[in-house]
Amino acid sequence: MLTLHSVVNMSNFSNIINWDGFFNESQNFKTNQPFKFAFIEEFFNRDFYEKLYETYPSLDTFTKVSSPSKSQLVCYWGDTENFEPVPLGKDPKFSDEWNIFKQYAESNEFIENIRKFSGIDVNKLKHFGFTSYKKGGFQLPHIHNAGPTTLILMIYFSKNWGKGDPGGTYMTPTEDESSIIFEPYNLDNSLAIFHDGPNSGHGVRYIKKDVERKAIQIYFENYSEESGWSDILNQERHNPKNLLEL
Repeated sequence: MLTLHSVVNMSNFSNIINWDGFFNESQNFKTNQPFKFAFIEEFFNRDFYEKLYETYPSLDTFTKVSSPSKSQLVCYWGDTENFEPVPLGKDPKFSDEWNIFKQYAESNEFIENIRKFSGIDVNKLKHFGFTSYKKGGFQLPHIHNAGPTTLILMIYFSKNWGKGDPGGTYMTPTEDESSIIFEPYNLDNSLAIFHDGPNSGHGVRYIKKDVERKAIQIYFENYSEESGWSDILNQERHNPKNLLEL
């Protein structure tokens, strides 16, 4: 049995992820247009997934975020807020299995697999947070276009989702629900991954049923000690004159 102690002292936890199934979708990811995305089912080893599923935090502990553009529930790792860069290491308010996965997600092995799968030059875990919806939840289509080396992963933990029911993060090349090109309905141990860019719109349709859509949202990005993260806002902070050159 995996334990938190073993995560600190052992490096190979690749068996908790179905890497073969993940890499089977690599070519689809790299060739999808107008932006790179893929959907992978059975992302975790099923036994490990069930432990994550059983210990997913209660939505009663989440913070509700409401605005004209969204209504969602969030819970962040550590003391971070509003998707600040996540600190390394464990968080005792989550289960051993969640700490195992988070520490594996920030490991060189995990990041190298993400880089090989995507062809995107990411080298560090940036965000790790729980993002969920209940009845009345939604997020309007939006595009970040934060920078050239940002990968966004949505991993789902909701069983028995109805075919055609909203809740999964859809993909659209514009900020318009009428242009949806993909929406997942199997939200049980599945993963949606996309490359952030000028055409990578995404959102969540309005949920009318009394359900709980449970997921985590993870970002990987390029980071250097000299210039920090590769996102546009970070680069502007390090080089304000760029604002005049845009």
